[in-house]
Amino acid sequence: MSFAVGSENRPFQVDLHGVVDLLSRHIYSGPQVYLRELIQNGRDAIASRRENEGPAGRREIRIFPVTTENPVFRLDDDGVGLNADEMSQLLATVGRSSKRDIFDLPREDRLGQFGIGLLSCFMVTDEIEVVSRKAGESAVRWVGLAAGTFSVTVLDDLDLPVGTSVRLRPRADEAELCRHAKVTELATRFAQYLPVPILIANASGGFDAINRPPVFALTGEARLEQRGDILELGTQLLGARPLDVIELGGPATGTRGTAYILPYAPPPSARAAHAVYLGGMLVDARNQDLLPEWAFFVRAVVDSNGLKPTASRESLVADESLEATREELGAALRAWIIRVGTSAPHKLAEFVSIHQLGLKSLVAHDDELASFLTRWLSVETTAGRMSIEELIERQKHIRYTESLEEFRQIAAIVPAEDPVVNGGYVYDAEIIRRLPFLFEGTSVDKVELASLLDSLAVPALSERAAVLDFEQRASAVLTAFDVQVGVRSFTPSDVSALYLADDAVLRGMQRSAARRVASSLWNDVLAKAEKSLETASELNGQLAKATLCANWDNPLIRTLAQSSDEAVFNRTIKLLYVQAMLAAHLPLGVAQRNLLSESLGDLVQLSLNH
Repeated sequence: MSFAVGSENRPFQVDLHGVVDLLSRHIYSGPQVYLRELIQNGRDAIASRRENEGPAGRREIRIFPVTTENPVFRLDDDGVGLNADEMSQLLATVGRSSKRDIFDLPREDRLGQFGIGLLSCFMVTDEIEVVSRKAGESAVRWVGLAAGTFSVTVLDDLDLPVGTSVRLRPRADEAELCRHAKVTELATRFAQYLPVPILIANASGGFDAINRPPVFALTGEARLEQRGDILELGTQLLGARPLDVIELGGPATGTRGTAYILPYAPPPSARAAHAVYLGGMLVDARNQDLLPEWAFFVRAVVDSNGLKPTASRESLVADESLEATREELGAALRAWIIRVGTSAPHKLAEFVSIHQLGLKSLVAHDDELASFLTRWLSVETTAGRMSIEELIERQKHIRYTESLEEFRQIAAIVPAEDPVVNGGYVYDAEIIRRLPFLFEGTSVDKVELASLLDSLAVPALSERAAVLDFEQRASAVLTAFDVQVGVRSFTPSDVSALYLADDAVLRGMQRSAARRVASSLWNDVLAKAEKSLETASELNGQLAKATLCANWDNPLIRTLAQSSDEAVFNRTIKLLYVQAMLAAHLPLGVAQRNLLSESLGDLVQLSLNH
């Protein structure tokens, strides 16, 4: 680039120190990427040579790590090579790349496209030496210094093979990155799936190959034959055998891969971590944008020819091609859920049981997912746990409670043929309320304890006097506990009494407990708040206070109503009250625990006296 002052054009000046600092601090994640950049340059050079000369002949990349005897790191490739002019233009011009087409645009079939890869070596060394020879031309040596200078020398007297050799003498603080152990680790991480042999010199004078076939990207019959290896790769990635594997394909960008179903529920704070390779070279080991946000239950490994990397080659450009690929891969995940739901329901049941909470959180707030996933989720009902699909097939009008406490209070008297759903667990109430919008002909209704009490049968008019007498006597016994007593007839008859207290009443009980220990100021504030809330509850048709609903069809209640022994009556009512609270899984306060102990003690004493 240049700028004009009058008629004079001047080139921009580039401070190499500043460029290297920019690369190390703001573009690359660290100096270890030098090896990835060299390998990808070698791979692209080999691809260009195959394009020019055909596929015949072995083309490979050989890496010679630093040793105690030899402090120089070297990487050789059997690529197309460079001549003197190309070295001067490409290796010394920031942003200039050989991976361009006839229109000077980056070629998408080449891994390196930005012309900054070789500069990454300055993060580990102060001097880079490149020796290269192009077919039919003389060998050339290029030496670049971190100070910002370079030299090019034509080596007419050397008969070198076609290809390129890069030599580095690492600085002492970065020498470990060029030794055998680290070089093997980095090369394996970055380039194990490259279609070019990567050989690393060992101490015995031979070479170790790091390549392995990308089984995760196989398709068709080859994929079926290698299913065991695909599962083994998933086990290595997840630390446990995957629940299942899903073939992924994005034709729009030439993306192929595998999604592994997690055999465990990920922590709520866990983020997606998908491995993305471009042409076999690792770009991002923890990508979060490849799959839709709702696909928390899988970890994917893919290879692509059409997705675009950022300049650092450590993440993907968020463009239309990535969005299209994300939609295609998301469709594959949806297809798996539907297919497994019809062909292997036991596997889907296992999947849902593992990821139940996460799936419910998605369904509760995502219309797209709710439309096809809701039917396979399960909920707790008074008739046992069942899937939502089974629930809807059983009844079109679905009743539910808003809280776990309300569900437990009524569970004993709800008929099995008309179950009530427990909406007290996280997301369940939200999902139940969405059912009419997801399943045609379905309606839902929230169970109100006050309405439920009114719906229970009233004893016969001929027994009204006895019922009223029982209610008055029992209510007087429980006045100190702020509990009213009502009498109804309901099944099953072996349930002697129900304790009914909706959320408003339970919160009121908590406020009353707080008032007993609060200062006079806060006591007055809580008292006024409680009075206002009681008035609102009455207007809304809610229970004004906790109710002990005695079952007139229960033999114990009938016998107790006929008892004239006030001591026995009082103690038994108190025990029924505590028993009903325990049956509703409600915690006993200090007063209730003392009441239980006193009543049991009194009954024992009465038995001894008689």
